[in-house]
Amino acid sequence: MPHIHDKIDFTAEAFIVYKNRVLLRKHDKYKIWLSVGGHIELDEEPNEAVIREVKEEVGLDVELFCKENYSLIEKNQYKPLIPPEFLNIHKINDTHKHIALVYFAKSNTEELVLSEDEKSEECKWFTKEELEDPKYQISEQIKIYAKTALEKLGN
Repeated sequence: MPHIHDKIDFTAEAFIVYKNRVLLRKHDKYKIWLSVGGHIELDEEPNEAVIREVKEEVGLDVELFCKENYSLIEKNQYKPLIPPEFLNIHKINDTHKHIALVYFAKSNTEELVLSEDEKSEECKWFTKEELEDPKYQISEQIKIYAKTALEKLGN
C-alpha cells in the first residue's frame, strides 16, 4: 500500500506463535528478519489491519492475544480495541518514519500460503533457541519481541 503521509505512517505487525515457535519473515527489501505486518489503511482499525496483513502475507488466520481482565465490551458507540503489546517508532529513510503497533497472535496451523504480491525471501518458524543462532543475524529488538511472544503464548 502507498504511504498515507510523507513523513510518518502507522503500521501493525504480529509475532505469531504456533506450538512454541514464532514466525518471522525475511524482508525482501531490507534482508532482515521481521514479524509479519504492514501499513494501517485509512479505513481500518489497527486490529483489522494486523489480521489483514497476516492473511495477505502468509495466509494465516490468527487470533490476537489480549491481556486477562481487559474488557472488550462494546457500549454506547465505544468500541475497545485489543491493545498492542509494544509500540515503537523507527526510521525508514531520512524523511520517513513508521510508528509500529506490535501485536502477539496465535495460529492453529503452521501451514503458510505465501502471497505472490507480498514477496518474502524466506519465512521460518523459530524456536527460542534458534532466535539466538548467529547464522540468522536477528536483531536484538526482534529477539525481545519474539521471546516475549513465546513466553506469553507458548504451550
